[in-house]
Amino acid sequence: MNNHAYAQEKPGFVFIHGAGLNSEIWSKVLEGLGHPYLLIDFPNRGIQKGVDKELALADYVMHIKKQIDEWDIRRVIIVAHSLGGVLSLKLAAGLHGRLAGFVAVGAVIPKKGGSFLSVLPLPKRILMSLILRKMGTRPPEAAIRAGLCNGLTEEQAAMIIKKFTPESVRVYTDRAVAPAPAVPKLYVKLSKDKELSPSMQDKMISHFAPHAVESLETGHLPMLSDPDGVRRLLQNFIARVEST
Repeated sequence: MNNHAYAQEKPGFVFIHGAGLNSEIWSKVLEGLGHPYLLIDFPNRGIQKGVDKELALADYVMHIKKQIDEWDIRRVIIVAHSLGGVLSLKLAAGLHGRLAGFVAVGAVIPKKGGSFLSVLPLPKRILMSLILRKMGTRPPEAAIRAGLCNGLTEEQAAMIIKKFTPESVRVYTDRAVAPAPAVPKLYVKLSKDKELSPSMQDKMISHFAPHAVESLETGHLPMLSDPDGVRRLLQNFIARVEST
């Protein structure tokens, strides 16, 4: 199929979650979305014996791309959350004309295709690297509750903590080696985020160079605390993509 034919097709959303999470977090956003969607899960989900610590960032991206390759919707809009932003930069570079847009929801967007750790100030980057290698990638329950789960109900927080899945260390340390793609882009800034502060999100926005920035008054998981707001922004974005 040529690029002109791609342009005539209706795009669908590809939802990419963040570290420790799974595709279930998007379920409320999908209600009444009105567009095709594909829910992506990272490797190791459903595994009880621990993660494959040897997986590289490229292995994660390959795992995601395989799911997209098997989808019958040709034009796709990436919706990436948190760590999913790093993966999605590398993913976007391999979609070869299929990518119609990119929405970053409180997402980590490193400069010049860097790693997740590269967005941190140097002292914190060194400390985080040591913590990841010595203690693994599952934060203490108190840290998950205070940061990731800020703004959620007790029931929602309990679900996140129970289902939290540690990632491979290399997904944090490997470089994406890919720039932000030249497609319509939206950054959704989360004003009450305690995982990725508003000032850090401003850095991500400068790296991403989006065509638009929208804000939600939520913590790091707006798809749970304000699914209607996330859905509205996505519907408005895809309407603009389809009109161009």
